[in-house]
Amino acid sequence: SLNIVLRGFLPLAAIAGTVLYVGWKWGRLYCGWLCPHFSVVETLNQMLRRAIGKQSLWDAKLQPARNPDGSETPRDALWWFAVLPLTIAFAMLWAVVVMTYLLPPAEVYGNLLNGTPTRNQAIFLTVASLAFCVEFLFARHLFCRYGCAVGLFQSLAWMGNDKAMVVGFSRTRARDCASCHSACDQVCPMRLNPRNVKRMMFACVQCGQCVDACDHTQAANPDGSLLNWVHDLRAESEAAFNTRAARTLPPACSSARTES
Repeated sequence: SLNIVLRGFLPLAAIAGTVLYVGWKWGRLYCGWLCPHFSVVETLNQMLRRAIGKQSLWDAKLQPARNPDGSETPRDALWWFAVLPLTIAFAMLWAVVVMTYLLPPAEVYGNLLNGTPTRNQAIFLTVASLAFCVEFLFARHLFCRYGCAVGLFQSLAWMGNDKAMVVGFSRTRARDCASCHSACDQVCPMRLNPRNVKRMMFACVQCGQCVDACDHTQAANPDGSLLNWVHDLRAESEAAFNTRAARTLPPACSSARTES
């Protein structure tokens, strides 16, 4: 009926259209700044780094203890006593929230507060909590990169606009990176290489942590940061840079190229 279209379809279409337009113009801003899952990713990444010295169990190497701003983040296995309980708490919270999309929230919260969830509710909460625990421990950023439909469509829209906002790398100054221990790579919560070309930064969530890290490490450099937000023609050059060259050449070799 017309009422369903006006109150259901049109608002959803407007929200989807807005998200896609923002993605087309500025990238995955929703993911990097509004998504609750990404907040969990960032929180657990930093706590895991304190526990094992790296933000993901799948990272091949330990991160330097020294942060771009000069502070230290020492590794201490005792942080596991914070990582595991927090992971379980996040998982249970998310399981409850998901169930409120399937059942009336008043019923769900009422049963939980009274300690009287139904059998099916208890089974759902147990299974969902276990699933979220596994995801939060082992696949946080991997879900964002490969499993999230909202993020995928934003990335597709972003890739379709060569002039969209993107992190640009000053390749003519790539030798300046020799004084830095890949700070931009280390801080990226999506475990990407921010100095790469746009086509290889498909899952970038525009959080800006790499830009901040470069600002800190190059603070004494009169030429400033090598990473900056760019758009329009500068972004178009970044998008057109040769993917194969960026994949195979070390940063110092790229410095011979004309700045994108």
